[in-house]
Amino acid sequence: MSTIQSITIWAIPVLFAITLHEVAHGWAAKKFGDTTAQLLGRLSLNPIKHIDLVGTILVPAVLIATTGYAFGWAKPVPVNFNQLRNPKKDMVWVAAAGPFANVVMAIFWSIVLITVIGGASSENQYAEFFVYMSLAGIFINLVLMVLNLLPIPPLDGGRVLSGLVPNNISAWLSKIEPYGLFILLGLMFMGLLNKLVFTPSILILFFIMSFLGILPQEFVPYLEKLLGQAS
Repeated sequence: MSTIQSITIWAIPVLFAITLHEVAHGWAAKKFGDTTAQLLGRLSLNPIKHIDLVGTILVPAVLIATTGYAFGWAKPVPVNFNQLRNPKKDMVWVAAAGPFANVVMAIFWSIVLITVIGGASSENQYAEFFVYMSLAGIFINLVLMVLNLLPIPPLDGGRVLSGLVPNNISAWLSKIEPYGLFILLGLMFMGLLNKLVFTPSILILFFIMSFLGILPQEFVPYLEKLLGQAS
């Protein structure tokens, strides 16, 4: 696929994956007493309100041009944990809301995929486009889910872990949080992030396809083209 084709296929799935992920955090925070995101207008489904110049535009564009697949992030939705009714307990649900939203979106794109495959031949150019877009939607949401569930602060998994462990361990995790980005970069340069995130995501994707009964031999090339170097 050309760069333009790849951008067209990935744009909508990436934008909504990161937008709904962040909105889910804000929505959950509101339910547990923190209205910060609502007051700042961040509960909107308008992707423009959540766009981060680097994470939403530059990084996905560079990845698509160089690897054929996309990854990115939005501006984090602000959450004031001190305003939660039970900060330590509620933090678990607020943090888990983002990955859960990605699970819901992966299911949505799976339904789209089944509908397209059941309704048209894969040789149809429009059907092929939506097959690729559906796969991109499933894959990016699985990647965001797996990545964010890593138990590294400030990722969602780190916050979930912090809310589940005793206070002394939670305090230790909070000290690690400022170095979370450097830990992720270190894992990436060591080649471990790919094994921890992309490999499980691809395996889950193949499992979903098999579970849905839509992994015939002729369907495999779609995955190979879409995932490119990620596979």
